[in-house]
Amino acid sequence: MKRRIGLVMMLFNLLSFLGLKAATPTVEHVHPLNWWAGMVNPELQIMLHGEGIGAFDVELKDAQGIAVKNVVKFDNKNYIIIYIDTKGAPAQRFSILLKSGKKTVKTLPYELKERQQVARKSFDASDVVYLLMPDRFATGTTDKQKTQMYKGMKEHTWDRAVDMARHGGDLAGMTQHLDYLQELGITAIWPTPTLENNMAEMSYHGYAITDYYRTDPRFGTNEEYCTFVDEAHKRGIKVIKDIVFNHCGVSNFLFADRPADDWFNYNSQFTQTGYKTIATSDSHVSQLDRKLTIDGWFTEQMPDVNGQNKLFADYLIQASIWWIEYAGIDGIRQDTYPYNDFDFMRRWCQEVEAQYPGFNIVGETWVNNNVSVSYWQKDSKLAAPKNSELKTVMDFPLMYILDSFYDEETDEWNHGLARVYEYICQDMVYADVDHLLTFLANHDTDRFQPTAEKAKDVSRYKQALTLLLTLRGIPQLYVGDEIGMYANKSVNDGALRQDFPGGFPGDKNNAFTAEGRTTLQNEYFNFTKKLLNWRKGNDVVAFGKLTHYAIRNGCYVYARQKSGKTVTVVMNGTSEPQTLDLSIYREVMPTNKAYDVISGREVELKDRLDVPSRGIYILNF
Repeated sequence: MKRRIGLVMMLFNLLSFLGLKAATPTVEHVHPLNWWAGMVNPELQIMLHGEGIGAFDVELKDAQGIAVKNVVKFDNKNYIIIYIDTKGAPAQRFSILLKSGKKTVKTLPYELKERQQVARKSFDASDVVYLLMPDRFATGTTDKQKTQMYKGMKEHTWDRAVDMARHGGDLAGMTQHLDYLQELGITAIWPTPTLENNMAEMSYHGYAITDYYRTDPRFGTNEEYCTFVDEAHKRGIKVIKDIVFNHCGVSNFLFADRPADDWFNYNSQFTQTGYKTIATSDSHVSQLDRKLTIDGWFTEQMPDVNGQNKLFADYLIQASIWWIEYAGIDGIRQDTYPYNDFDFMRRWCQEVEAQYPGFNIVGETWVNNNVSVSYWQKDSKLAAPKNSELKTVMDFPLMYILDSFYDEETDEWNHGLARVYEYICQDMVYADVDHLLTFLANHDTDRFQPTAEKAKDVSRYKQALTLLLTLRGIPQLYVGDEIGMYANKSVNDGALRQDFPGGFPGDKNNAFTAEGRTTLQNEYFNFTKKLLNWRKGNDVVAFGKLTHYAIRNGCYVYARQKSGKTVTVVMNGTSEPQTLDLSIYREVMPTNKAYDVISGREVELKDRLDVPSRGIYILNF
């Protein structure tokens, strides 16, 4: 009998324990982590995620001037979404209560912070942007520290000998080398995504986000990201945050424990995208191709976000605004822009602009013709009556021309610099040429110098860089362009993303210093530094009216003019010296003398100008 009573008591105690456990839920995520009083859009979505929390009711405690507008629950009982109205509410701390009947089973503190009125000037055509991959740029931590940072992550090791593995770069390394970028003349930095990518493998690139509110611990903490931004600002360098709305990582809790299947396209079932970016603006497109492009998944490891789901759209929009307000970033680069739902992205651009007037967003518009790229730019006549509201688009067609024009002799029609001239002649398709991101290469393409042999010819780079920095748009360099790094896609994408020499222990040379660079690397660096620092603060080159001439004698002549000042570029696209009759160019050569930026000397411009083989003049009038 005593034994039976003992068993009954043990069972009762077990049930009581289980009941107590069920009555005290664990909340794994509260997103956003906090918010601010006085935001333009007073509606705030707060997402709660934790096992079984959907079984409880929610209530606010000590909330001044805050009203609950709506509470959303799902068949998946691990979520509750609360919409609150903060209009007129002061900065404050309040509590979110999870309740079972009248009993409070969980109290969650929440804060509306006071906004810091920060004067922001986003990146524009006066800047030169530097793109780098944090994992491959530099480390600022010891192996012992790194082991702790990697602890608990699914990919918890690093190996620099493996192209597709993590190599160990971090925020501390980026911060420690900001002086190098300042010396070079960089005014804006774009790191590929720094948000958590807690994936089992190949997560170094950052494009499989698993937490939109957490910096990847292998790079550092949210606080260390803010330190990086602050240190960049002290050096006059703006920070552009790389964000991905089109897809996330399969390990993201929003997919792994999704609120509902309709949060991801194809009802959360893997369906491969067609990768036909051009289909998104094609007036003849089949419904199949359009749907596959927009709704299809990049890979099985990257579920495709359903931007038409308002709950998910609100979540992502708030996440981006949170980072702007929290870290004080100066711009956003949005990955795979045309693959997203058009109306969702339009609303995002509008909400960011309403909150931060003048804030610049650049979308990755990887299409190989300017007509289709222009479709995605704000106020494009080609997209009317639709309007993307996206200020800046990426000029991929120009990249392909700048990568190849030098490799052929220029003629007057369709080779060499004639292709640059003809392409610039088509700028009428763009709504705003000052908001084109222009570049020689990025982390997804062959490097500008694809082989060691081509990298030996610095004049190839000098001509392309001159065009990049003096034609219209916002120029962007890819890490290592300035020292002649070379690579192509023949191996894998990891090979395009080599470690920057000197950023890691054991490197044979240190390209962060003149002494550590080779003679060839210094020739690249010094030319880049000269042009970037000359361009800094030069509104004539950044915003001046562009006037150009048809190719004559294998030379391309064009000018930027503003407020009575002129900068004229003369470039020889042939392997022979050329002589130009200057009477043709008086519109952009207003005097008989000018200072040449490249040689650092005064140049006579009376009747004729001799231009050396592959020579360049940048003439300041």
